[in-house]
Amino acid sequence: MTAMDDWANDLTKLWDFCWQKLGRGAADAKSPLHRPVLATVGLGGGAEARTLVLRGASPSARTLELHTDTASTKVSELRATPLASLLFWDPKSDLQLRARVHVQIDEDTDGLWSRLSDGARSNYGGTPPTGAPILSPDAYDKTPQPDRLTRLVCHLQSLDVVHLGPEHRRALYARDADFTGQWLAP
Repeated sequence: MTAMDDWANDLTKLWDFCWQKLGRGAADAKSPLHRPVLATVGLGGGAEARTLVLRGASPSARTLELHTDTASTKVSELRATPLASLLFWDPKSDLQLRARVHVQIDEDTDGLWSRLSDGARSNYGGTPPTGAPILSPDAYDKTPQPDRLTRLVCHLQSLDVVHLGPEHRRALYARDADFTGQWLAP
């Protein structure tokens, strides 16, 4: 462990460090935590995983926020089973975060649309809906539709943290233990 990694030896410092990284991930498109993998329960069973953009991280509310298109399969999956996992990897810190979350689908996005760039708006809407079969790579229309923007508010149930430094460390912070933290064997 280097002096820089002393956060990995204390449960409170590690928790705070993780939220600092998540906050930066939400605010900085160049952060490796900006694009987590979201895993859901597929409609036909099994797991489905895809990369999304982290839009918000609130340590006080213990929530993470993502945005998606209402017509996407992931929204249907989350309506059926509102549980998911988010996987983050930070190569500079050798830090893996696996957040298990309960997802609230919030379609009341008034005011949010106006804060999006034109490029971001083009991700919400279009014909045919996302995931539908098309005859050629460009056989779709990307006309933005404000009513297709959906916010996924992910309420943290647990955070499994693995630090792959010279001495591996692993901790679990769980809602049912008030997120106090528990060391686990790496």
